[in-house]
Amino acid sequence: MAGKLYLCATPIGNLEDITYRVVRTLNEVDLIGAEDTRNSIKLLNHFDIKTPMTSYHEFNKYDKAKQLVEMMKEGKNIAIITDAGEEVVRQCFEAGIQVTSLPGPAACITALTMSGQKTRRFCFEAFLPKDKKEKVAVLEELKNETRTIIIYEAPHRLARTLKELRETLGNRQLTLCRELTKKYEEADKTTIDQAIEKYNEKEPRGEYVLVIEGKSQEEIQEENKQKWESMTIEEHMEYYISQGNDKKSAMKLVAKDRGVSKRDIYNQLIK
Repeated sequence: MAGKLYLCATPIGNLEDITYRVVRTLNEVDLIGAEDTRNSIKLLNHFDIKTPMTSYHEFNKYDKAKQLVEMMKEGKNIAIITDAGEEVVRQCFEAGIQVTSLPGPAACITALTMSGQKTRRFCFEAFLPKDKKEKVAVLEELKNETRTIIIYEAPHRLARTLKELRETLGNRQLTLCRELTKKYEEADKTTIDQAIEKYNEKEPRGEYVLVIEGKSQEEIQEENKQKWESMTIEEHMEYYISQGNDKKSAMKLVAKDRGVSKRDIYNQLIK
């Protein structure tokens, strides 16, 4: 009978945030795959977990995933405590091996809940791409994002990232969460401009989670209104007619865009 893969969420800082279920599972499995064995051994020692550990990370994930899947085919149960887990999960599904995820702390959700920003809808970008062209493309996508945006950033790149966000998003509200769950945890609700000013004078320390307000519907509507008002009503009508709308439907859409009644549009057109 094949073994099973356990994806185990581990603490993001404070070791007391681990769940009883994760501790029990790490004790019971045959092998633990860890991103950094030297760092993970501190966690295992803290909870007196004696299970053998192997290195499994972004740079060996394909070959090591094959080895782990073969072990599970032989009946071994394996736990993964690494961000590179998607490859072994993919191979497990292909091999028909059962996968389960043990929930636990996540920096993005921890930051969101303490940020003071809107929490109902959010998008998670993790770290922005290092490639400049790819980063510009991602930031452009975020420009009109109405959900709360969550980004991770390292201290040595924080000042540059804040300036890039300012150039693309404008001066949005922002909460900078730092050193989450650790001794010097901090949540600073501010604006992008104020954060830039702060870190021009102060060296960033610790890992950061940036929780940024999304673009408001009012701002989007105002931008759209300005765009339509740059057109004549005839051009605006032609825009919708060219999309396959009849004159009546086009008139209704034009009126909605401009925040006026359909009769107002009709009266303008017959002048």
